[in-house]
Amino acid sequence: MRVLVVDDEVRLAETVRRGLAAEGFVVDVVHDGEDALWAATENGYDVIVLDLMLPKLNGYRVVEQMRASGVWTPVLMLTAKDGEYDQVGALDIGADDYLTKPFSFVVLVARLRALLRRGAPERPAVLKAGDLTLDPVTHAVARGGEIISLTPREFGLLEYMLRHKGEVLTKAEILDNVWDSAFDGPANVVEVYVGYLRRKVDAPFDRNTIQTLRGFGYRISGD
Repeated sequence: MRVLVVDDEVRLAETVRRGLAAEGFVVDVVHDGEDALWAATENGYDVIVLDLMLPKLNGYRVVEQMRASGVWTPVLMLTAKDGEYDQVGALDIGADDYLTKPFSFVVLVARLRALLRRGAPERPAVLKAGDLTLDPVTHAVARGGEIISLTPREFGLLEYMLRHKGEVLTKAEILDNVWDSAFDGPANVVEVYVGYLRRKVDAPFDRNTIQTLRGFGYRISGD
């Protein structure tokens, strides 16, 4: 799940980024409203965490212009403590939820997962490929009813591939969507993690769900 965090408090934004990354989210961070609007309209995020008070373009204007452009990504607005009118205004102009500062990180994650459930009804609640299932909300992965334990990165990779079941995904596409924009390590990290996944979700069950197309990339078969 890909998240955009927008806050001009650099230390807070970095703390949120690290926490969400540890929960298995892929996180991009920007620090002003203009960059937020550009990122929101140019990239496919699952949810956006947006501070109200931002330089260049405040959170109200960012949401207004997103919605006017037909971008309906769920938005969790961060507002001032006891800012009743801020909260009402945020909802009125198209934000989906709000959280007052200072906030609990546990509550933030819970709200984001709730928005993911509500905000993307076109996506199946549970992703499947044959008898392999993945629940994006509970982080449960199973094959034929047998639970499979994955690391956050393995889970993110499998989720991305299942959301694009049947499509050939290049290493570059996987890096952009499962790792983050700041990743500058070797591209073969994708091969390494595909190998990890195969050893957990395919090999013990004598399956070949994760396929390699040499010279092109990887694909989850639809069977």
